[in-house]
Amino acid sequence: MQTNNLIGPDKVMDVRPFPCSEKHGLIIKTWMELPVGDHFILFNDHDPVPLRYQFAAQWPECFAWEHLVNLPGEARVKITKLKPLGERAEPVATACGGH
Repeated sequence: MQTNNLIGPDKVMDVRPFPCSEKHGLIIKTWMELPVGDHFILFNDHDPVPLRYQFAAQWPECFAWEHLVNLPGEARVKITKLKPLGERAEPVATACGGH
């Protein structure tokens, strides 16, 4: 799947229609393909806390994570790629923590 097609012209990536088993992999792949300095806004139905921990563990200091909206039923997070990742690692798909 081409992940660049998942980001709208408003830079929003709406992952609500996708099953949890696919979300993390799609989000990570999309972020990895960004040029340094670019971002997208993740739109989800819950705060993606486990995903943030995954980013912090795998790519410390390579991303910025900014909550724009964090309400029950709606979360929007601006995820920015801050620096090159070096050797490309395959994303590790994880579940959404029971969501």
